[in-house]
Amino acid sequence: MTTTSQPVGTGVAGTVVAPVTAPREQGREDGRRPRWQRILFVLALVGAAVIFTLPFVWLVSASLRPREYVFAPGFLPTPFAPDNYAEAWQAMPLLTWLFNSVVVGVAAAAAATLSSAWVAFGFAYFRFPGRNLLFGLVLATMMLPFAVTMIPTYLIWNRLGLIDTQVPLWAGNLFGSAFYIFLLRQFFLSLPREYFEAARVDGASYPQLFWKLAFPLIRPALLVAFVFEFKASWTDLVKPLIYLRNEQLYTLPRGLKVILDRFGYGGEQQWEIVLAGSVIATVPMIILFFLAQRHFVEGIATTGRKG
Repeated sequence: MTTTSQPVGTGVAGTVVAPVTAPREQGREDGRRPRWQRILFVLALVGAAVIFTLPFVWLVSASLRPREYVFAPGFLPTPFAPDNYAEAWQAMPLLTWLFNSVVVGVAAAAAATLSSAWVAFGFAYFRFPGRNLLFGLVLATMMLPFAVTMIPTYLIWNRLGLIDTQVPLWAGNLFGSAFYIFLLRQFFLSLPREYFEAARVDGASYPQLFWKLAFPLIRPALLVAFVFEFKASWTDLVKPLIYLRNEQLYTLPRGLKVILDRFGYGGEQQWEIVLAGSVIATVPMIILFFLAQRHFVEGIATTGRKG
């Protein structure tokens, strides 16, 4: 940095004359990128956003068109037919399916997040022989595809008499998830161990260490795990297909399968109703992300930085 200075003196009316410093060269000494690189970066982000948004824009537009214009080119809903949503609500119990998806999604996300956090805390805090081997075995369960455990799991729930209930859709998460255990364990390891040792000296029990000390410190990571699992449950079709028989217990993905079979392929070819149901199933997840966007992005950034 080149500076041109003059002795500090007293100017007119006793004002102090400070040294004159030449401005720093833009983009070099202040650590910022040159302006043309920032412009290209923003343009690339806008282009990617447009590409990823176009399918949803087309979905909304097509769901607002009459049947004969559903697959017409363009992104404007012309002619405009908002009655498609009213027909979809009348044709199927979408409100019931929406409520079922919310209940199952919250239960599944809460069960997976809390159980995984408890296991991750044990792996991060306690020191015992074979800890790394046991943790490796937990991670190895991610190698098993769902198809391998699908039949044994079904037999267990069938023996318990819980087929055609919503319990199998979320209760399995009470045993934790290897992915979330790994994510949260890395976050726990970044916390200073002195905090926990000081709390132990003050007489805190292990559950108190988790709930009163560790739990508040990892809220961003917990929110990431919760949103991930809620989204996975919201879009899951396989489990409802396996365990649910009663239409009043269906979740939205299972209900969309009914709509597709009845109004789509092999049905009445009323694609406007199928698309309207798809929009109704998609909008809640968009709303959830926007409501939790700040905490969600913070959790991902913090986990990546500390993990």
